Amino acid sequence: MPPTPRPRRRALAAALTASCLTLAACGTTQSNPGEPGRTAAGQTAAAEVLDQYGLADMDARGVIEHLDTMPVAERPTTLVASVQPTELVLTDNAGGSIATLPMPDDEFYLSVAPYRDRTHDCLFHSLTTCLGELGGETVDITVTDDAGQSILEETRTVYDNGFVGLWLPRDLTGTLTIEHDGATSEVPISTGDDDLTCLTTAHLT
Repeated sequence: MPPTPRPRRRALAAALTASCLTLAACGTTQSNPGEPGRTAAGQTAAAEVLDQYGLADMDARGVIEHLDTMPVAERPTTLVASVQPTELVLTDNAGGSIATLPMPDDEFYLSVAPYRDRTHDCLFHSLTTCLGELGGETVDITVTDDAGQSILEETRTVYDNGFVGLWLPRDLTGTLTIEHDGATSEVPISTGDDDLTCLTTAHLT
């Protein structure tokens, strides 16, 4: 699958958001918890959600790293945690409560699921339900900006859910390169407030 240019990515995001699709148990719509979450009652409900799932006193970064690195078999089945560009939205499907945590002002979380044979559509990464193909595999990751400057260069082990989480500078436009077992994928990325947090188009060939 060839990489999708940025303008088409945004058009795709808008189209999927409008149609409220749910594909492969991954987030395709941008959540909007609304004003109730800002009231005293909403804040109490949010605190209860965090406490119920052992996430109390964690900020968005802490919750993301805790849930995304958790073995799939141990992930809570009633919690949906959607990584949005500017906030983390946690929904307790059992009780119907919602908690929101602001994302870091200077960092953007991009979840990448490199693949060889199978993938799925995804716009906003779901920490408890998204599944990729290469869980447990070792990959080499390089991120460069549009000027060719290296932003990140690491060897990583893909999480049990088949994703690798990258904390990147906000408002970056550049290229992500992934290498695995002699195969390579190169895809454009961007980390603005309107960009996607889930990348499933990194086809290793």
